[in-house]
Amino acid sequence: MPVCSRSTVKTQHGEMPVLVFVHGLLGDVSDWQSTLKYLPHFPSLCLDLPGHGQLSHYNIDDFTDSDSWLKRALKEALPPKQPYVLIGYSLGARIIMHALMSDCLSKETMVAAIIEGGNFGLQSNEEKHLRWQSDQQWSMRFCNEPIEQVLNDWYQQAVFSDLNHEQRQELIDLRSDNLGAAIGHMLLATSLSKQPYLLEQLKQVEIPVHYIVGEKDKKFRSIAEQSGLSFSQITKAGHNTHKMNPKAFAAVIEKTVLTHMGNG
Repeated sequence: MPVCSRSTVKTQHGEMPVLVFVHGLLGDVSDWQSTLKYLPHFPSLCLDLPGHGQLSHYNIDDFTDSDSWLKRALKEALPPKQPYVLIGYSLGARIIMHALMSDCLSKETMVAAIIEGGNFGLQSNEEKHLRWQSDQQWSMRFCNEPIEQVLNDWYQQAVFSDLNHEQRQELIDLRSDNLGAAIGHMLLATSLSKQPYLLEQLKQVEIPVHYIVGEKDKKFRSIAEQSGLSFSQITKAGHNTHKMNPKAFAAVIEKTVLTHMGNG
């Protein structure tokens, strides 16, 4: 079964690297449309995560599977020796970081990796235990309750505190097309409790890594500031910077890519 459904690669842009976008939990490839309109001179590839969009019936069970999925998706979609940049939001960012650390991707043609609001991982067993319990509860709800009802509570979490009522309702309406069982499965397969702590390895990787965070996202702004990685802060944005300020988000991507194009 193909694993890069609903992707688009435009290769008429000469030597420009392909921007490969990987969305977060509950999203799909359409999440990047507002960003892409500010990057018309770059070729692009948007991937649906397993359990999402056109891959709603394609399941993975752990991060080893997510590594294999990403490797295969890139192989299916990109021409050999095509330079590319990985760009991931939230869960997509975590999957990209794990794949970088597992060394499953060809770094010969990878120009850079751009991480938007990605968690590097938990360091204590207590944190991991609590996160696993929380993810189990959410997964059970996604699998057994009407998805609109679950999403109403999901977007009340602290990480979404910058959203107003209208913005929350917009997301609930947008995300209600997801299959609850598929989301519940993916939530457990890629639980933060199962992810290794990746920051120290990430700082050693030979590929340039740039972190993007919204100024209103206090938790992840602190993570970015303390990480030791190069990072950009997007104004007028919370956790989902590419949705709240796509023009500024796209500008950071362009600057980062052009800075590192000779290093791929």
